[in-house]
Amino acid sequence: MPKPGPRTTNKYSDRFKATAVRLSELPGVAVQDVAESLYIHPFMLSRWRKQMREGQIMSKGAPIDTQAAAELKELRQLKKKYERLKLEHEILKKAIAFTSERKTRSSSSSKPTAKRYRSE
Repeated sequence: MPKPGPRTTNKYSDRFKATAVRLSELPGVAVQDVAESLYIHPFMLSRWRKQMREGQIMSKGAPIDTQAAAELKELRQLKKKYERLKLEHEILKKAIAFTSERKTRSSSSSKPTAKRYRSE
């Protein structure tokens, strides 16, 4: 539910928009990650990318912060590794459940019987 009162909108400079678009166009960097790191909505960044393609925003003087670009690439790699680890964890949980289920099933028939002593 929207908050009552006047709606606030942020005005971003063309330089900021162009820098954000150039960061999002780096190889291995997702629009979602750039938007998240700049605290803007991904749709807004996608709209800026469209405006850049149409020539409404110029990117001539927009510098790319190399440190920010490196952080975005690292963030993308970490997210991929995290997803892989989650998948591996799920596989291991299933394997543990499967092996423990097999042990409980097979152990009931292989329990040693009580020793019988002969009475002499």
